[in-house]
Amino acid sequence: MSIQSIEIAKQKMVAKVEKKERKGWNRFKQYYIGPIIAFIIFITLWQIIPLIFGIKHYILPKPTDVVTAAIKDWHLLWPAVQITIVESVLGFVLSAVVGILISILLASSKILERSIYPYAIILQTIPVVAVAPIIVIWFGAGYNSIVVISFLVGFFPVISNTLMGLNSVDKNMDELFTLYNASRWQKMWKLRIPAAMPFIMAGLKVSCTLTIVGAIVGEYVAGIGGGKGGLGYSITVAAIQVKTAYLFACGIAAAILGVGFYLLVSYISHLILKSWHESAMKAEK
Repeated sequence: MSIQSIEIAKQKMVAKVEKKERKGWNRFKQYYIGPIIAFIIFITLWQIIPLIFGIKHYILPKPTDVVTAAIKDWHLLWPAVQITIVESVLGFVLSAVVGILISILLASSKILERSIYPYAIILQTIPVVAVAPIIVIWFGAGYNSIVVISFLVGFFPVISNTLMGLNSVDKNMDELFTLYNASRWQKMWKLRIPAAMPFIMAGLKVSCTLTIVGAIVGEYVAGIGGGKGGLGYSITVAAIQVKTAYLFACGIAAAILGVGFYLLVSYISHLILKSWHESAMKAEK
C-alpha cells in the first residue's frame, strides 16, 4: 500500500470519528442539555428561596438538608426502597400476566368482551383508598395486601391497551388469514398478538409507574414496621415525627424508582420492537 493510500485512509478515519463526535454532541444538545439546565435552575431556586424568605427547615427543607437527611438515615431509606421495589415488581408482573391473558380471552369473544369489560372499567373508577381496607381485611396487613393493591392499580392500563391492540388488526391482513382458512387461535397467535405488541408495551409502560404508586399507597394503609415497611410506611412515620427533610428524601427516592422502572420497561419494549415495528425503528434512527 502506498503512502498516499495510507494518508487517505487516515483522513477518512479521522473524518468518521469527527462525524460520530458531532452526532453525539448534537444528540446531547437536542435531548439532554434542556433538562439539565432546567434541573440546575430548579435546584438553585429551591436552595435560595428558603434562605431569602427565612422558611423553617421543617416547612421547606433546602436540597442540602434533604441530602443530609438521606445520608444520615440511609440505613432506614435503602431497606424501604428495596421493599417497595419487590412489592412493585410483583404487582407489575401480576398486572402484566393477568391483564394480557384476560385481554386475549375478551378479544376472542365479543360476548365476553361486552359482558366483562364494563366491570373492569367500574373497578378502575373505585378509589384505591376505598378498596384498600377491604383488601387488608381479606389478605391481612403487610406484604400480600400491598402487592394486591399494587396489582389493582396497574391492572387496567394493561387490559385497556392490550384489548385495543388486539381489536386494531389490519382488515386486509385479517381477510388474508381468513382466505387461508386460519383458525381463530392461529389468527390470535400469529396476527392479532404481534399486531398488538406496541399497544401492550404502551400499557406496560403506564402500568409500571402506577404499580409503584399502588405499592406506596398500599404501604400507607397496610404497611407494617419492624424493618418490613417500604417507602409509604417511611413517609407516614416521617410525617408523624415532622422529619420533613427525610420525608422529601423518601419522595425523591420514590420518583427515582418510578423513572428507573419506566426506563427499564421502555428499554425492554425497544428491544422487542426495534427489529420490526416502525415506531421503534424511527426512534433508533
